[in-house]
Amino acid sequence: MRRVEKESFLKSFLLFLSSLTLLMATLFYNLYTREQINLDNRIFSQMRLCSFDLKCKDLEIDFADAKKSELYVLKKDDKALFAYFPIPGSSQYVLQISYLSEKYREDLVKIQKELLFEFFAIFIVLILLSVLFSFYALHPLREALKLTEEFIRDILHDFNTPLSIVRLNVRMLKKDCPQSTKIDRIEQAVETLLRLQNNLRSYIGGHELQKEVFSLDELLKERVQLIERAFSHLKFDLQISPLKIVANKDAMIRIIDNILSNAAKYNKKDGSITVKLIPDLAKLIIEDTGIGIEYPHKAFERFYKENERGIGIGLHIVKKLCDEMNIDIELKSKKDEGTTVTLFLDKVTFS
Repeated sequence: MRRVEKESFLKSFLLFLSSLTLLMATLFYNLYTREQINLDNRIFSQMRLCSFDLKCKDLEIDFADAKKSELYVLKKDDKALFAYFPIPGSSQYVLQISYLSEKYREDLVKIQKELLFEFFAIFIVLILLSVLFSFYALHPLREALKLTEEFIRDILHDFNTPLSIVRLNVRMLKKDCPQSTKIDRIEQAVETLLRLQNNLRSYIGGHELQKEVFSLDELLKERVQLIERAFSHLKFDLQISPLKIVANKDAMIRIIDNILSNAAKYNKKDGSITVKLIPDLAKLIIEDTGIGIEYPHKAFERFYKENERGIGIGLHIVKKLCDEMNIDIELKSKKDEGTTVTLFLDKVTFS
């Protein structure tokens, strides 16, 4: 189950279960209240019988002043439940029949235990129903995701042939006109399309996860050169030292390309991009002097973007690939000042 499916399932499950649980808790509270009233009525009935035959099991009998006592009314205090009943032939005294609070609390606890047992039995059934309901609600989403992925795969497949033809012809033209800037721009546009194609492939899970040992510093030089050709107005500063890592190279290319591409596209005129690879700390740091991100905590969310450019999946793919390769990532940014992305490579460093 993919992350979006898990999130949808969990939200449906919690919503359905919490709604039913709240409803059930309200019903059980009302039921408990009624049971308490029934208990009071049973005790009062026993008191009335006791006032006639004086067979008062679990009840205590005393006398009270008739002038200060209200007859046939059940009352409660901290010590007992009690009621007053008349004594035939006496106008000065009345019977006070009491039921001790300790016994009363025991009766309430017994009722509570019985209701709680029923509550948890029904709650287990509600959990099972919530699971079934959530899977049922998830089915349309899974079908929609399946259709979307199939559509993207078909589009990516159809991209391959025209892009291959364009790349081949560009290379042939470059041999005839090696100094042509127009051909360079066409080549850069093709590379951009290829990066978008790879991003879409990564988005639907089409990347390979096989690990290999490679030099990250050499890879950085290669990827920076490609980006630098497309953004000649920016200054690129490489502060890197040799470092070998064990990871999926294609996924690492996707990560670096997306970070560098964002740093270049959203940079300021005559801005700069600094790439630092620090083997001793196992860190890769990419800093830019760009426009920054107003809400950096949202940067890795799918389809989140703060301007009209792009489709908002680049950094989401970066986070997704980093998670899969066990690489921690940190993003710090200030509006109009720039962005710093740090990759912690200690878990993938080759020793």
